[in-house]
This record gives sequence, C-alpha cells and structure tokens, in this order.
Amino acid sequence: MPFDPATLVFDDRGLLPVIAQDAESRDVLMLAWMNAEAVERTLASGRVTYWSRSRSAFWVKGESSGHVQELVEMRLDCDRDCLLVLVRQTGPACHTNRRSCFYTALRQGAEVEIMAPVA
Repeated sequence: MPFDPATLVFDDRGLLPVIAQDAESRDVLMLAWMNAEAVERTLASGRVTYWSRSRSAFWVKGESSGHVQELVEMRLDCDRDCLLVLVRQTGPACHTNRRSCFYTALRQGAEVEIMAPVA
C-alpha cells in the first residue's frame, strides 16, 4: 500500500512529534517536530529534516553541526499522529553535545545526570 502523507494527523499548528531512535543500538536520541513538508523532505533526501518551532524554519539535522541523522526507516504510530524515525546518528544527537537529549533521570526524587557530554 503506497504511503499517503495526507493520512497523517497534525496538530493545530500543522506539526506532529517525531522520536529519533538509533537504528542499531535502539537508544532513544531525541524528540522534535515535523510538518508535512518536513516529512516529504526527509523521505526524499534520506536526511532527517525537522521543523524548528523556535525559528519557524526547516532544520536538517547536522546541517551546521555535522551531527547528521541518516534515515533508515520511518514508522507511524497507530493513531498516525506521531512518527518514529530510525536513524544512523553521526556524533551527538543533543545540542548539549550528548549522545541523547534524555540524559537526566529521576531517581528517588532527585535529578541525576546519567550521560556526560561527548569530549
């Protein structure tokens, strides 16, 4: 069955959340947003392209940092209102220079940093 992007369910801003996961390690790397055009650009180029809510602009992951996300597979959730992108990540995924944006754990009521920045 061919994919029809019109079947995706976007919020009132025309966006949907996207979870990036390392295709090999299965580590969850980050959460970002895409609009319909970002989905199409990602599928056409193989380079994961997000929509920056703060800059109101497209953001090709790694375009300025070199920390590229190469698309391996895009998956739709059951409600078609969230995407999972399996990627080959070059370098850190987080702007804090960590492998993942999820580097703080809540343990026994306290925040614990569980991942240091990449040297």
